[in-house]
Amino acid sequence: MTLTEAYTLRHAIPTVEDYLGLRIAAGLSPHDRAAAEAGLPNSIVSVIVEFEGQTVAMGRVVGDGGLFFQVVDIAVHPTHQGKGLGKGIMRDLMDRLAQKLEAPAYVSLIADGDANHLYGRYGFLPVAPMSQGMARWLEPAAS
Repeated sequence: MTLTEAYTLRHAIPTVEDYLGLRIAAGLSPHDRAAAEAGLPNSIVSVIVEFEGQTVAMGRVVGDGGLFFQVVDIAVHPTHQGKGLGKGIMRDLMDRLAQKLEAPAYVSLIADGDANHLYGRYGFLPVAPMSQGMARWLEPAAS
């Protein structure tokens, strides 16, 4: 799928290097290389956007494969923001995930900053006050 002549959307998992670098460039929290190497292959659906052969945007969906899914790692390099890449990524991820489903599934995400406006275009609604999103960082157990 081509977003414009300059950008190409590919159904692919980002390389570990692209993943780690793009998260930092887009202002997301950094991740450990070993964790990225373990986690990326477990993507349910994943997409990258390339510009002149370089990965400049990405998005993934993770989950249990049937009942629950979470949209993660939506990141667009700052020099390529405002060009519809996030919209193209979300549209592709939601379309491809729907094709994989055999029954209705719960799809969640955590919207950083004003990203809730983007996600609202794809049917995501705030869950409060019925539910409240919660999170924590968990450290590995000491050996």
